[in-house]
Formats: sequence, C-alpha cells, structure tokens
Amino acid sequence: MKKDNGRSLVYSSEGGRLCPACGSAVADCRCGTAAGAVAGDGVVRVGRETKGRKGAGVTVVSGVPLDEAGLKTLAGELKKACGSGGTLRGGVIEIQGEHRDRLVTLLQARGWIVKRSGG
Repeated sequence: MKKDNGRSLVYSSEGGRLCPACGSAVADCRCGTAAGAVAGDGVVRVGRETKGRKGAGVTVVSGVPLDEAGLKTLAGELKKACGSGGTLRGGVIEIQGEHRDRLVTLLQARGWIVKRSGG
C-alpha cells in the first residue's frame, strides 16, 4: 500500500499500525512481515541510570528493533565490546558502567538511528 509520494503507509486512524508489506492492520497481517516488527518510534536510546542501584551507574540501551533472541545476542556483543558485565531485562539492555559514547558508535555502525538520553 503506497502513498503518492512513494512512502508506505504505516498508520491509519481506522486500523492502527499497518504492515509495511501488505498494508493490512498488524493484527490481521497475512504475510508475516508485521509479526517480527517491534513497536516503537525506530530510535535506539542510550542513557545512564543509577536508580535502585545504590549509586552504581549502568548504561541502558532501549528501543532496539530486535526480537528477544536478537537482543540477547546483541547484549553479549555489547558487553564484550565494553569489557563489562550486564543483563537484559524487559527488552532493555543494561551494561555496567559508563559506556554511552562507545555504545552510540557501535549501534550507529549497525545502521540504527541512535540518540543519547538523559544527562
């Protein structure tokens, strides 16, 4: 389902989010493309958190457009690249320590739009 300007329609007020391949509502998608799609705005955010960690900071990566298995693999790669520990919780990758600059560079190299969040 293409608009006149060459871009595909991704949202309709009648049906909500639409599959980019077949143009039907994501819930009614028959081609299977929308099944692997992750909801979000398409921006990977890299921030720093200390809340609930007794002052110890972690770098938080959210909004990555991957499924659970892909996130787990990516978390392992990012931990190795930073030489630090970390975890995957609720679709958010947490890397111990301050690694925002390094992670932004690594994630941009994968072709994603990356923004630093927080202070």
